[in-house]
Amino acid sequence: MTSFPIEEVAIRDLTAYRVQQPPTIDGRLDERAWQEVERSSRFVDLVDGSRAIHDTRVALLWDDEYLYVGYWVQEPFVEASLTERDAPIYEDNDVELFIAGPDAYYEFEVNAFGTIYEVFFVWEDAYEKAGFSEDDTFDRSPELVESFAGVGYDHPRGDRLGFWNWDFPGLEWDVWIDGTVNDNSDHDRGWQVELALPWEGMAPIFRRTDRALPPHPGDVWRMDFSRFNQYEAAPPATDSGGWALSYHGAWDSHIPEVFPYVTFSAESPNEGADPPDEPDGFGREHWKF
Repeated sequence: MTSFPIEEVAIRDLTAYRVQQPPTIDGRLDERAWQEVERSSRFVDLVDGSRAIHDTRVALLWDDEYLYVGYWVQEPFVEASLTERDAPIYEDNDVELFIAGPDAYYEFEVNAFGTIYEVFFVWEDAYEKAGFSEDDTFDRSPELVESFAGVGYDHPRGDRLGFWNWDFPGLEWDVWIDGTVNDNSDHDRGWQVELALPWEGMAPIFRRTDRALPPHPGDVWRMDFSRFNQYEAAPPATDSGGWALSYHGAWDSHIPEVFPYVTFSAESPNEGADPPDEPDGFGREHWKF
């Protein structure tokens, strides 16, 4: 495990735009809203923030029912192997989403086959205090519940309790491949990922907080968007094999303090206006882990 001053990490911002017409969750980001929405900047290396060899971007939409997440993944050789739900998808090339609350966070992974992996994490110091211990859903005795220390960073908050038996209720997702998976005789263009996460499923992430679901325009959340590859770019590139919208400074996705800030806008993608200066609900000043 390593440690470093996480307050020195430059954290990126992303805006979630409101839509009137929900997209069809088919993996193809071809609806008008996805075409008009402002995409993120290009993902960078997870460890040092250097330029990644292939382009990856993300965008967010929302309405009264769902948060929608879209990924554009450039990949000349699309590959996947795992087909069983909750298999270790991080052992394939994948994209990942994390959604953080003050005392818990959710992890989602998906490969090019559309096979997913989910975990719900609760910080050990909050398991009793935030009332997770009072909910049978978060009973810590089942086999698929384990203590988790992180991956490469010695977090000052300590261990988390990981619930590998938890599935996000009502989650919808799909993947579309622009090329030929597992056929390296040609060059692919890449793949796309489309998610719809119901607001009601977010409730455990924000347990015992006043966070509005759905959010108020101007509310700020913390989410992480990343991509992991089973290859590294050839030297002189300094490629760790993991890329993210905001770099983490360590080989570890589980550091909520460096997750990007996501602001929910009342504007539609084609309007593209800035979010309000004064949030109706929770702004950055409310984010203390």
